[in-house]
Amino acid sequence: MIKTVHVSHVGRVRPVNEDSVFVSTLEHGYTLGVVADGMGGHLAGDTASRLAVDTVAEDLSSLEQDMSMESIRAALGDAILHANAVIYREASSDERLHNMGTTIVAVLLRGSEGYIGHIGDSRAYKIIPGQVIRLTDDHTLVNELYKSGQITEDQLETHPRKNVLSRALGTDVDVTVELTPVTIGESEVLLLCSDGLSNRVSRELIGQISGSLDLPLEERADRLLQLALLAGGEDNITVAMFEHHEEVDGQRIKGWDS
Repeated sequence: MIKTVHVSHVGRVRPVNEDSVFVSTLEHGYTLGVVADGMGGHLAGDTASRLAVDTVAEDLSSLEQDMSMESIRAALGDAILHANAVIYREASSDERLHNMGTTIVAVLLRGSEGYIGHIGDSRAYKIIPGQVIRLTDDHTLVNELYKSGQITEDQLETHPRKNVLSRALGTDVDVTVELTPVTIGESEVLLLCSDGLSNRVSRELIGQISGSLDLPLEERADRLLQLALLAGGEDNITVAMFEHHEEVDGQRIKGWDS
């Protein structure tokens, strides 16, 4: 069974929440989650993230039963590319939306396995007992500099241009979607988030709180949100969580001692 929860907050500084989120249990045992972090300022960023989420959710709202993993991969990738075309077209037709774009990180599951699709620096993490695995690679200028050996790992977090994206949804006619297979095992958690969380809460804390299986999933999501706010809350914060758990003699197995 996949249990889901999502929370989003404008933060302490921004006047508008330019993040959008969608999480739903679909027909035939599918689960869909989408987090998008818009850019381009008030109206533009909000519009871009909303269009991304709405397009992907609509495209994947009615899937055939028992699709293969390759078909799930293709469906998710096609939906994200369709969202790119929708956002680019809207930006081209309205001067107020010029250059708008958004990140996107999405998961489409059939039961407990499926694919992650992402563009930009919103992230997906898999939390297993005692370990946090990052499933996505940021599409940012500084990450490209790091991978090419021009800056060190320590400089990644302090570089003045750390938030400059090298790839975004809706800013260009053509874009490449990163697609990664994922399986959520028993007592494991998948977390999608905007950088309002990942920039302010350490990977270790994200793992510790997400993996505290003795707490309700809703409480874990809220604790992550509150930590980001306590750390400054300069950005919008969005969290979506997916937990796979089974009952054994009426009790859920605990996987991470907190």
